[in-house]
Amino acid sequence: MENSKIIELKNFSIGLPQKMKYGNDKEIDTGICKQTIEEAFLTKDGFHGDGVADLRYHGGPDRAVCVYPYEHYLLWEKEFKNSLPSSTFGENLTLTNMLEKDICIGDIFRLGDAVIQITQGRIPCSTITKRTNNPSLLKRMVQTGYTGYLCRVLEDGIVRKDSVITLLESHPKQVSILYGNEIYFHRTKDIEGIKRVLDVHELANEWRETLVNRLNKLTTLV
Repeated sequence: MENSKIIELKNFSIGLPQKMKYGNDKEIDTGICKQTIEEAFLTKDGFHGDGVADLRYHGGPDRAVCVYPYEHYLLWEKEFKNSLPSSTFGENLTLTNMLEKDICIGDIFRLGDAVIQITQGRIPCSTITKRTNNPSLLKRMVQTGYTGYLCRVLEDGIVRKDSVITLLESHPKQVSILYGNEIYFHRTKDIEGIKRVLDVHELANEWRETLVNRLNKLTTLV
Protein backbone atom coordinates (compact mmCIF):
# COMPACT_ATOMS: atom_id res chain seq x y z
CA MET A 1 0.00 0.00 0.00
CA GLU A 2 1.16 3.51 -0.79
CA ASN A 3 1.96 5.44 2.37
CA SER A 4 1.50 8.75 0.54
CA LYS A 5 -2.29 8.39 0.41
CA ILE A 6 -4.17 9.82 3.35
CA ILE A 7 -6.88 7.50 4.64
CA GLU A 8 -10.10 9.27 5.54
CA LEU A 9 -12.78 7.79 7.77
CA LYS A 10 -15.96 8.78 5.92
CA ASN A 11 -18.38 6.97 8.19
CA PHE A 12 -18.06 5.17 11.53
CA SER A 13 -20.99 2.92 12.43
CA ILE A 14 -22.00 0.29 14.95
CA GLY A 15 -25.27 -1.38 15.85
CA LEU A 16 -26.82 -4.38 17.54
CA PRO A 17 -29.05 -6.81 15.65
CA GLN A 18 -32.58 -5.60 15.03
CA LYS A 19 -35.56 -6.56 12.93
CA MET A 20 -35.44 -5.40 9.31
CA LYS A 21 -38.40 -5.56 6.94
CA TYR A 22 -37.83 -6.45 3.30
CA GLY A 23 -39.80 -7.64 0.29
CA ASN A 24 -43.50 -8.16 0.88
CA ASP A 25 -43.57 -7.54 4.64
CA LYS A 26 -40.97 -10.20 5.38
CA GLU A 27 -38.73 -9.72 8.39
CA ILE A 28 -35.29 -10.87 9.57
CA ASP A 29 -33.00 -10.20 12.51
CA THR A 30 -29.79 -8.62 11.27
CA GLY A 31 -26.90 -6.44 12.37
CA ILE A 32 -26.55 -4.79 8.95
CA CYS A 33 -28.46 -1.62 9.88
CA LYS A 34 -25.82 0.29 11.80
CA GLN A 35 -25.90 3.87 13.09
CA THR A 36 -23.23 6.53 12.68
CA ILE A 37 -21.56 7.29 16.01
CA GLU A 38 -19.00 9.63 17.54
CA GLU A 39 -16.81 7.06 19.31
CA ALA A 40 -16.69 3.48 20.59
CA PHE A 41 -14.27 1.22 22.43
CA LEU A 42 -12.81 -1.54 20.29
CA THR A 43 -11.88 -4.91 21.81
CA LYS A 44 -10.75 -8.20 20.30
CA ASP A 45 -14.43 -9.19 20.08
CA GLY A 46 -15.40 -6.01 18.23
CA PHE A 47 -16.79 -2.60 19.10
CA HIS A 48 -18.79 -2.14 22.30
CA GLY A 49 -22.38 -1.71 21.16
CA ASP A 50 -21.85 -3.61 17.93
CA GLY A 51 -23.12 -7.08 17.14
CA VAL A 52 -24.20 -9.63 14.54
CA ALA A 53 -27.26 -11.83 14.23
CA ASP A 54 -25.74 -14.78 12.37
CA LEU A 55 -22.59 -15.89 14.19
CA ARG A 56 -21.89 -18.59 11.61
CA TYR A 57 -20.98 -16.05 8.94
CA HIS A 58 -20.22 -12.90 10.91
CA GLY A 59 -18.31 -11.80 13.97
CA GLY A 60 -15.68 -13.55 16.05
CA PRO A 61 -12.05 -12.51 16.68
CA ASP A 62 -10.98 -12.85 13.00
CA ARG A 63 -13.97 -10.74 11.91
CA ALA A 64 -14.15 -8.14 14.66
CA VAL A 65 -14.14 -5.11 12.34
CA CYS A 66 -15.72 -4.75 8.91
CA VAL A 67 -14.32 -2.26 6.39
CA TYR A 68 -15.78 -1.07 3.08
CA PRO A 69 -14.02 1.27 0.64
CA TYR A 70 -15.85 4.57 0.17
CA GLU A 71 -14.94 4.74 -3.52
CA HIS A 72 -17.21 1.79 -4.32
CA TYR A 73 -20.26 3.71 -3.12
CA LEU A 74 -19.71 6.19 -5.96
CA LEU A 75 -19.22 3.32 -8.41
CA TRP A 76 -22.40 1.44 -7.39
CA GLU A 77 -24.49 4.60 -7.25
CA LYS A 78 -23.43 5.47 -10.79
CA GLU A 79 -23.95 1.92 -12.07
CA PHE A 80 -27.37 1.37 -10.51
CA LYS A 81 -28.48 5.02 -10.61
CA ASN A 82 -29.64 5.25 -7.02
CA SER A 83 -28.10 6.56 -3.84
CA LEU A 84 -26.99 4.28 -1.03
CA PRO A 85 -27.40 5.02 2.69
CA SER A 86 -24.41 5.21 5.04
CA SER A 87 -23.05 1.81 6.01
CA THR A 88 -25.16 0.10 3.33
CA PHE A 89 -23.04 -3.04 3.64
CA GLY A 90 -23.15 -3.19 7.43
CA GLU A 91 -19.53 -2.06 7.69
CA ASN A 92 -18.08 -0.35 10.75
CA LEU A 93 -15.61 1.75 8.81
CA THR A 94 -16.18 3.37 5.41
CA LEU A 95 -12.70 4.48 4.30
CA THR A 96 -11.01 6.20 1.39
CA ASN A 97 -7.74 4.96 -0.11
CA MET A 98 -8.17 1.46 1.30
CA LEU A 99 -9.14 -0.44 -1.86
CA GLU A 100 -9.01 -4.25 -2.00
CA LYS A 101 -6.23 -4.13 -4.60
CA ASP A 102 -4.00 -2.11 -2.26
CA ILE A 103 -4.70 -3.83 1.07
CA CYS A 104 -3.01 -7.14 1.87
CA ILE A 105 -3.96 -9.94 4.23
CA GLY A 106 -1.84 -9.48 7.33
CA ASP A 107 -1.36 -5.70 6.96
CA ILE A 108 -1.45 -3.90 10.32
CA PHE A 109 -3.02 -0.47 10.87
CA ARG A 110 -3.37 1.90 13.78
CA LEU A 111 -7.02 2.91 14.09
CA GLY A 112 -7.36 5.66 16.67
CA ASP A 113 -6.03 4.14 19.91
CA ALA A 114 -6.49 0.58 18.64
CA VAL A 115 -4.44 -1.61 16.29
CA ILE A 116 -6.10 -3.86 13.70
CA GLN A 117 -4.89 -6.49 11.23
CA ILE A 118 -6.51 -7.46 7.92
CA THR A 119 -7.61 -11.12 7.94
CA GLN A 120 -9.85 -11.90 4.94
CA GLY A 121 -12.13 -10.54 2.23
CA ARG A 122 -15.73 -10.16 3.23
CA ILE A 123 -18.11 -12.79 1.87
CA PRO A 124 -21.18 -10.78 0.81
CA CYS A 125 -24.47 -12.31 1.96
CA SER A 126 -28.08 -12.14 0.86
CA THR A 127 -28.86 -9.62 3.62
CA ILE A 128 -27.28 -6.98 1.36
CA THR A 129 -29.85 -7.88 -1.31
CA LYS A 130 -32.67 -7.73 1.23
CA ARG A 131 -31.54 -4.31 2.43
CA THR A 132 -30.97 -2.74 -0.99
CA ASN A 133 -33.62 -4.71 -2.90
CA ASN A 134 -30.99 -5.10 -5.60
CA PRO A 135 -29.82 -8.70 -6.30
CA SER A 136 -27.52 -7.41 -9.05
CA LEU A 137 -25.45 -5.45 -6.52
CA LEU A 138 -24.54 -8.62 -4.61
CA LYS A 139 -23.56 -10.37 -7.85
CA ARG A 140 -21.44 -7.40 -8.94
CA MET A 141 -19.65 -7.29 -5.58
CA VAL A 142 -18.56 -10.90 -6.07
CA GLN A 143 -17.75 -10.40 -9.77
CA THR A 144 -15.53 -7.39 -9.14
CA GLY A 145 -14.08 -8.51 -5.81
CA TYR A 146 -15.24 -5.20 -4.31
CA THR A 147 -16.49 -6.94 -1.19
CA GLY A 148 -14.76 -5.02 1.57
CA TYR A 149 -12.81 -6.98 4.16
CA LEU A 150 -12.52 -7.97 7.81
CA CYS A 151 -9.98 -7.43 10.58
CA ARG A 152 -8.87 -8.77 13.93
CA VAL A 153 -7.91 -6.49 16.81
CA LEU A 154 -4.32 -6.65 18.05
CA GLU A 155 -4.65 -3.83 20.58
CA ASP A 156 -7.85 -2.57 22.25
CA GLY A 157 -8.59 1.14 22.24
CA ILE A 158 -11.01 3.98 21.64
CA VAL A 159 -11.94 4.81 18.04
CA ARG A 160 -13.52 8.15 17.16
CA LYS A 161 -15.20 9.38 13.99
CA ASP A 162 -12.19 11.64 13.35
CA SER A 163 -9.57 9.02 14.28
CA VAL A 164 -6.41 8.89 12.19
CA ILE A 165 -5.75 5.60 10.39
CA THR A 166 -2.15 4.78 9.50
CA LEU A 167 -0.34 1.77 8.12
CA LEU A 168 2.02 0.32 10.73
CA GLU A 169 3.26 -2.72 8.86
CA SER A 170 2.84 -4.08 5.33
CA HIS A 171 2.74 -7.85 5.18
CA PRO A 172 5.81 -9.21 3.36
CA LYS A 173 3.84 -11.79 1.32
CA GLN A 174 1.82 -9.04 -0.40
CA VAL A 175 -1.33 -11.08 -1.02
CA SER A 176 -3.99 -8.46 -1.67
CA ILE A 177 -7.61 -8.80 -0.64
CA LEU A 178 -8.53 -8.54 -4.32
CA TYR A 179 -6.24 -11.48 -5.17
CA GLY A 180 -7.65 -13.49 -2.27
CA ASN A 181 -11.19 -12.78 -3.50
CA GLU A 182 -10.23 -13.86 -7.02
CA ILE A 183 -8.95 -17.20 -5.71
CA TYR A 184 -11.81 -17.69 -3.24
CA PHE A 185 -14.71 -16.84 -5.56
CA HIS A 186 -13.49 -17.43 -9.12
CA ARG A 187 -10.28 -19.45 -9.40
CA THR A 188 -11.46 -22.19 -7.09
CA LYS A 189 -9.25 -24.86 -8.70
CA ASP A 190 -6.07 -22.78 -8.88
CA ILE A 191 -3.75 -24.90 -6.72
CA GLU A 192 -0.83 -22.46 -6.80
CA GLY A 193 -3.13 -19.53 -6.07
CA ILE A 194 -4.68 -21.34 -3.10
CA LYS A 195 -1.22 -22.17 -1.77
CA ARG A 196 -0.18 -18.53 -2.10
CA VAL A 197 -3.13 -17.35 -0.01
CA LEU A 198 -2.61 -20.11 2.56
CA ASP A 199 1.03 -19.08 2.86
CA VAL A 200 -0.12 -15.98 4.76
CA HIS A 201 -0.25 -17.25 8.36
CA GLU A 202 -2.42 -14.31 9.43
CA LEU A 203 -5.29 -15.44 7.18
CA ALA A 204 -8.61 -15.86 9.03
CA ASN A 205 -9.21 -19.40 10.28
CA GLU A 206 -12.51 -19.81 8.43
CA TRP A 207 -10.92 -19.00 5.07
CA ARG A 208 -7.96 -21.22 5.91
CA GLU A 209 -10.23 -24.20 6.62
CA THR A 210 -12.18 -23.66 3.39
CA LEU A 211 -9.06 -23.32 1.24
CA VAL A 212 -7.28 -26.27 2.90
CA ASN A 213 -10.33 -28.44 2.16
CA ARG A 214 -10.32 -27.30 -1.47
CA LEU A 215 -6.61 -27.92 -1.79
CA ASN A 216 -6.91 -31.41 -0.30
CA LYS A 217 -9.67 -32.32 -2.79
CA LEU A 218 -7.72 -30.89 -5.73
CA THR A 219 -4.44 -32.60 -4.85
CA THR A 220 -6.20 -35.91 -4.15
CA LEU A 221 -7.59 -35.78 -7.67
CA VAL A 222 -4.17 -35.15 -9.25
